Amino acid sequence: MVLAQEKVDDKSNEITAIPALLDILVLKGCLVTIDAMGCQRSIAEKTVEAQGDYLLFVKGNQEVLLDDITEAFNHGKIEDEYTEKEVNHGRVESRTTRVITDLSWICNKEDWKKLVCIIMVFATRYNKKTGAQEQSVRYYISSKAASAKYFHEAVRSHWGIENKLHWCMDVIFGEDKSKKQAEDSAQNFSLINKVKISMKRKRKIANRDNEYLLE
Repeated sequence: MVLAQEKVDDKSNEITAIPALLDILVLKGCLVTIDAMGCQRSIAEKTVEAQGDYLLFVKGNQEVLLDDITEAFNHGKIEDEYTEKEVNHGRVESRTTRVITDLSWICNKEDWKKLVCIIMVFATRYNKKTGAQEQSVRYYISSKAASAKYFHEAVRSHWGIENKLHWCMDVIFGEDKSKKQAEDSAQNFSLINKVKISMKRKRKIANRDNEYLLE
């Protein structure tokens, strides 16, 4: 469900838009998951101050933090671990989530508001037809004290949003390639596209019913 959206200014990026979006949401008791672009100290602080918790994806834009986390998982003690395996569409997928709460590995841990743990998700994908195998490792930081299974499900839920919402916007409606610029047209069309029925059915109804089209 889309709760709110915030336009990114032409000369800015998501780093400035995310705090504005957080301001209009009730975050108390919620877990906020954000991609690497949103892994910023100010965003973590704003989330905690709103009585929520964060789960932030760490990549090269936070190089020192990423190095510290990598070192921790190479040499530190794993406090909790959860693994899930799936077989679907000719692929065997395995995901292992590990959690470390010993933050002595993190040089500037006090810069991240209420940081309590670091998380690693190691995934493998094996194609039974071709024999090809892929591996990936992702690292996260969080202000929430929770189990490896909890973080495993949270990460999967986050990517579910990417696949079921953002992918539809980009691929079916071509939102990223859109040239709409007149007044509020870009925001209006984005809002229309997010109505919660199938994309195909939405277009059919709009084609056959002028009142629905206008609505």
